[in-house]
Amino acid sequence: MTRHGLHRITRFRNGPRRKAIAIGVVGGSVVAGIVATMMPLLASDELSIRAVADTTATAVAQDGDNAAKTTLATCPTRCDGNPRGGREAVIEFAVTTVPAAAVNVRATLRLHAWQQFAATVTAHASPLSARETRPALASAGAALDTVTGVSKGVNEWDVSKLVTGNGTWTVSLAQSGLDTRIYWASVENRNPDLRPSLVISYDVGARPSSVTTTRPAPSPSASASPTTAPKPSPTVVPTRTPTPSASTTLPSGKCGSVSTKLVPSCGAWWGMYSPAGAGGGWDHGKAITDVEAQVGRRFDIVHRYHDFSNSGSNGAFPDAYETQQMREGRLMFFAWESRDFSAGTTLKWADVYSGRQDATIDAVAGRIRATGVPVFLGFDHEPEDEPGKGSDADFVRAWRYVYERFAKAGATNAVWVWTMMGWSGHYSRYAALYPGDRYVDWVAYDPYNFHVCNGSTVWKSPSTTVGGFYRWLDENGIGAGKPRMLAEFGTNFNSADPGAKQRWFQEFPAALKAHPKIKAAIYFNSPGMTTRTSTCDMTMNHDASALAGFSQAGRDGYLRQPTGGSR
Repeated sequence: MTRHGLHRITRFRNGPRRKAIAIGVVGGSVVAGIVATMMPLLASDELSIRAVADTTATAVAQDGDNAAKTTLATCPTRCDGNPRGGREAVIEFAVTTVPAAAVNVRATLRLHAWQQFAATVTAHASPLSARETRPALASAGAALDTVTGVSKGVNEWDVSKLVTGNGTWTVSLAQSGLDTRIYWASVENRNPDLRPSLVISYDVGARPSSVTTTRPAPSPSASASPTTAPKPSPTVVPTRTPTPSASTTLPSGKCGSVSTKLVPSCGAWWGMYSPAGAGGGWDHGKAITDVEAQVGRRFDIVHRYHDFSNSGSNGAFPDAYETQQMREGRLMFFAWESRDFSAGTTLKWADVYSGRQDATIDAVAGRIRATGVPVFLGFDHEPEDEPGKGSDADFVRAWRYVYERFAKAGATNAVWVWTMMGWSGHYSRYAALYPGDRYVDWVAYDPYNFHVCNGSTVWKSPSTTVGGFYRWLDENGIGAGKPRMLAEFGTNFNSADPGAKQRWFQEFPAALKAHPKIKAAIYFNSPGMTTRTSTCDMTMNHDASALAGFSQAGRDGYLRQPTGGSR
């Protein structure tokens, strides 16, 4: 969430802020075939459900929530020297909004711990009441899932064996391997982001038959190639399941299917913007593969910013770097800005819808169509921060005009991403800036934990960072039913707490799971967003601990789509 005025002040310091970028996509030889001919089950919303009650089952009078405190507790029978000190956390959820047609219901229990422990904690179906103060311990129900080693922050258990749809579901947590108490945040915790939650996802609709397809190799026009041909980008060694081949058929209605609008059936895409520079020969391929080598995986999406010059790597896109990245299995997200980066000039939206830019629009549409694969495309991201371009109505008119010319040119493989800052100071404008459901495929915004980079002293958790505009969209119905994307996100470090940035990244996957409509998250890995100082650096790899945290986030199963290069 960009602070007011920041982009306008710093965007072109040391050249265009978004000169060029690249990001990872789904597996190279399989994506187009998946999205073009193999429809998944109809996209459905995922649910994040708060617990309605919780308590600590124990014979001990103290500690744990006990329907009064803000903590739950777990401990084995022999606990802190007490041979009868056993405790189990008991949590109740009321699930009422799963549709009757839902299939493949998946449920994840999420609990927050304040410290790391070498303990084993198992989730069970519970016969106990979470509404009773200190219920007596009873024989545990069926074991559902086990966490070996409690993490500081959010811990998760797969409770799909119990939670099969609507109903009242009670889970208990039993601890072993450590004879001392572990405390967990309860429903009374004053921070709602820490309270127990249940994340439910599901599919809806009839299963399609399997189809075997092949992705055509994209070929850019001559004008899309830079003067110097790029070197082949190095391949990052996969860390898990190999990329599917062209003949692979993904299972219908399960994780791994992708809609025609590039919506993954489970989890979220993991993306990157990493700028190239003159010192590296403006090698936009290497700008991505260098970061991929650091984090040990490919990105699903590569984000690049382009202009209306229709020339060179800035304007004649897809360029040769992006063409190769698509061949290697990455999805592209082209953020198309109505300006000329090299000349430093800016168009007005009236220049776009008046017809004066038709030749440029048609040329880009032709190159996008020629790729033969779905690509993300956004027109003028963060328009609320562009007062010189015209009114909100002018923006909408220009957006629709570009959309219609693409449709006329047959560039129907463009997946349209409407990207706002998401800043609360502009909430009153977003309805007027929305082009309409017909013209938008994804709703995106740019949340940041700037901390002291913008003069604040507030350190925002990942969930707080992404949650504000997310809730506003829900409450105001803008883009209802559309998948959401963090087109940019980032965090500063905390000079007073050297481990804070690493923990922020470690906690980020849990924040996405708590906001399940977000189906893609793209890190903006550039110091050009702000001024780099001794207390401000928004890059994810500015030190070893930050890189370790980011790499750990990228290994989370929620961000590792089984359909391509991210493996």
